[in-house]
Amino acid sequence: MLLLLAAAPASAFCGFYVAKADTKLFNQASKVVIVRDEDRTVLTMANDYQGEANEFAMVVPVPTVLKREQVHVASPSLLDHIDAYTAPRLVEYRDHDPCSPVVAFDEAVMSRMKQSTPEAQEGAKALGVTIEESFTVGEYDILILSAEESDGLATWLRRNEYRIPKGAEAILSSYLKQGMKFFVAKVNLEEQDRLGFASLRPLQMAFETPRFGLPIRLGTVNARGDQDLFVYTLTRKGRVETTNYRTRRIPSDVDIPPYVEARFADFYRDMFTTQAAKNDGHGVFLEYAWDMGWCDPCAADPLAPAELRELGVFWLDEDPRPGPTPRPVPMQRRIMPPQAQNVFVTRLHIRYDAKSFSEDLQFQTTGDRENFQGRYVMRHPWEGSASCEAADRYRVELRERQQREAKTLAKLTGWRLADIRAEMKLPKRPEEPGEPSDGEPWWRKLWPNG
Repeated sequence: MLLLLAAAPASAFCGFYVAKADTKLFNQASKVVIVRDEDRTVLTMANDYQGEANEFAMVVPVPTVLKREQVHVASPSLLDHIDAYTAPRLVEYRDHDPCSPVVAFDEAVMSRMKQSTPEAQEGAKALGVTIEESFTVGEYDILILSAEESDGLATWLRRNEYRIPKGAEAILSSYLKQGMKFFVAKVNLEEQDRLGFASLRPLQMAFETPRFGLPIRLGTVNARGDQDLFVYTLTRKGRVETTNYRTRRIPSDVDIPPYVEARFADFYRDMFTTQAAKNDGHGVFLEYAWDMGWCDPCAADPLAPAELRELGVFWLDEDPRPGPTPRPVPMQRRIMPPQAQNVFVTRLHIRYDAKSFSEDLQFQTTGDRENFQGRYVMRHPWEGSASCEAADRYRVELRERQQREAKTLAKLTGWRLADIRAEMKLPKRPEEPGEPSDGEPWWRKLWPNG
């Protein structure tokens, strides 16, 4: 009850959800869910590995030695669900008959590896490597390693068929200086076959650390160009942001032409690339920040309490008063919170390479619970045969609106304005000062006859 009473007034966007920009739009996209409260952390990592299972290996720096009960294997559907729920979305409105206006909400108000045998232990000891823990979880064989020197650690990993890239020693050394351990995973083929899973499931680990961060530098050593990383954080307090890199908001609440619905994937990829280009092609972008109990408009239902618990949201069981069960509301139109869950989700989209992101990601939880989403609006024109003074005004305003939509789309994506206007079947018009050109250099119009 205290949580409900303290909540700020809800502000709705509304609209009808049409399409979403999920992680499938991006190549080599990794997904990580971080549940964080005080020093307690639960990390869920999705494997985007493609290849033979016997060649898979994962090496992740961790702040402490993990025991068997601190490691878990999760269902891939959890990450698919949180991805769908937080994905930037396309919504649609339809203009009404201008001669028969309807009472509508004011939009100004609405838009608020191997097992640890004695021989392995001896070989590791000779290289200054200690196998702190060794266990199997699901289809993974897990080792927790500590080391004295990065060269010895790298040598041990390679001897035991963990394929780490050339040049990794310097990065391993920096983690060793921070007192980090190493979580190392390989696929146990017999267990994978017995369990019957064709693809690798996400790995989870729970631990305590004062550091709120994510190590990403090892992944850049042998990367081919830019990488896309999606980080979903679940906290009690509010939005999460990076502290060592600037967090920018993705452009949102902009009107775009209706024809983009068929090209929404292209639109969002090009729009994101254009925004990243303003930061030398890289950056940290906020794509979603919202209370988990509701959504508007919903690209997917909020995660159920059981799903949140499996992701590691351990505080759900601390309040024994669950409150009344809400009446069902159609997903597309749900705009008011059915039930507070005291979970705030943040979706960050990071595009990086080794040169642009020389440090691991460091985060902080803020007290900001303002809702934000990447939301793009298409408005379908009224196509009836209205005849009244308001209809004449509507047609004039519609032409101006469509021209604005065309210019907005060109600015967001870098697409040629002339091509956009052609797709929209807009008549050519004289250019205005400061307006993007139709692709024709301005000086050619000075002396058309040479």
